[in-house]
Order: sequence, then structure tokens, then C-alpha cells
Amino acid sequence: MHIQTPSVSLTRAISYEREALRESLETLLEPLGGMAAFVKKGNRVLLKPNLLTGARPRKECTTRSELVYTVAQMVLEAGGKPFLGDSPAFGSAKGVAVANGYLPVLEELNLPIIDFHGLRYQTVSEDFNHLLLSKEAMEADVVINLPKVKSHAQLVLTLGVKNLFGCVPGKMKAWWHMEAGKDANRFGEMLVETARTIHPDLTIVDGIIGHEGNGPSGGEPRPLGILAASPDVFALDRVIVEILNVPPEQVPTVAASMRLGLIGELDNIDFPHLHPDLLKIDDWRLPDKLVPIDFGMPRVVKSTFKHLYIKFIKEPMSAYAKR
Repeated sequence: MHIQTPSVSLTRAISYEREALRESLETLLEPLGGMAAFVKKGNRVLLKPNLLTGARPRKECTTRSELVYTVAQMVLEAGGKPFLGDSPAFGSAKGVAVANGYLPVLEELNLPIIDFHGLRYQTVSEDFNHLLLSKEAMEADVVINLPKVKSHAQLVLTLGVKNLFGCVPGKMKAWWHMEAGKDANRFGEMLVETARTIHPDLTIVDGIIGHEGNGPSGGEPRPLGILAASPDVFALDRVIVEILNVPPEQVPTVAASMRLGLIGELDNIDFPHLHPDLLKIDDWRLPDKLVPIDFGMPRVVKSTFKHLYIKFIKEPMSAYAKR
């Protein structure tokens, strides 16, 4: 069986200024066939930025609005109908977006923005039988994943695969931190399963300015000067880890994707522009200390949460599935 070689496009980019960013993105996507290779006329296109929090708007915790604007504009020019969606850890998607300067972008391009919450989700996995994903994310014609390069106090780094965890409705994210958080390998595999199911058509990583140290929100901005794109989110994450000089086995999502055979060695990846060796840095700051994925929840809180989950989510969903 012939397995197609994944292609990861890498380019240097130092500016979020609209014209410069547009030029950088066109250069980045050109060897992948440009935006028209991914978006056809009439497609409903989910843009999935990292909308973590509105609390630290100048600390590069979220995907830059300038990147979202330029990508949305390119989608519109290809005939697509873009919309934004996320399930932020704190607050609503629109509230977090507005706090991070998105309002002019939403208004200028008339971009809808939706929260992934409520009962509009569906079970999608046999291995993780409680894995429920937003119906809006699953039913989009095209998914363009727009993560930020960040350190992460629980998962070492948060990149393309982890960004798709935002397609899990809000309260279910807390459940998974509790359910799979006892084991970093299992949590990594759950995130990989989420990414496999959503299967983003294109991932573009915002690495012009990253967020290092005690991320995902407690660190500091770090200029990296890179943009990266690929139809293969697993290959893309593997490459970013290489650029940051972090051993892949230390990052649960990357380790899981390698363990599951979704990505091999760097030699098996095609680089139509720059090779990661040309972009490597050796002083990227990781978290000072890793925090347990299950937040170290006290037993009584876990027990209460499990009871509420079974009562209000699992049982109604089981009844719905039997209809």
C-alpha cells in the first residue's frame, strides 16, 4: 500500500501587518495548491482559532485576529462561507474574540462566530466512548485549524492537535481532564482521536509570535518569526516540536501520534519551502513545572462531577441514541 508523503510548508514571517501577512500566507500555501485546493465555491468553512481567554490580550495567548482576517478573506475569495467556532476555557467564544481585538474583523467580513456547547454534539469514537464533538464542527464542509505555538503546563506544548480539543463542548472538556487526565498517554491519545475524527483539511500555525514559559496563558510572548501549514496536522506538530528543539516523546500529543503510526520520522516528510533545520531555536522556554492533567481534583469533586455527567449527559445521550 502506498502511503502519501505528508507535506509541511514552512516560511519566515515577522509581521502581522495585513499586506505582509497576506504575502506570507500566499507563499506558504502556494506549494500546497493555494486556498483554492482546500475551499470550493459554496463550502461552509470552519475557522478554528485558539480562543483560550480574554484575560491577557497582549500576551499572545490566542491566535492573532490578523491571521484569522487574512485566512477568512482568502476563503471568501475562493467562494467559501467562513465562520468561526470554539469552546473557550473561560467565557464565550465571542467574548474572548472581542477581548482579543477580533471585533473589527468580525464586522468587516461579517463573520459569524459560534460557541461549541449545549446538546448539539454527537458521539464519534468507539475507543473513547464518551467522546462527544460539536455538531457544527463535524458538519462543516471544510475545517481550517488555526493554532498558536505555545508552551503548556499540562501537555508541554499546545499545537495543532491540541487546538482541536476546542471542538469538544465546554463542560465535556472538564470531564475528559478528569477521565483521561490520570494518564498523560491516554489523554494524548484522546486528543489524537479528536483530531483524527475532525480531520482538519488544513492547519496553519501562528508562530510569528509564540507564547513560551508557563502557558497556555501564564507565560510570555516570544517572537519566532515562522508560519507553518499542512493538510496533515500530525506531521505539522512533529515539525514544530523539532523547530523548538523539544524531544517529541515529551509531548503527549506528538508521542501518541507516533505511537499510533500516524507520523514517522522527519525524513518521511516533504518540505517544499524551508527545512526545519533552518528555523531551529535552542532556547524556547517550557513550563517551569508540569501540572497534572486532571488538575489534581479532590476525590469528592470527581465523584460529584461523574454523577452529574451520568445524570445530565450520558443517560440523555444513550436514550437519544436508542430512538
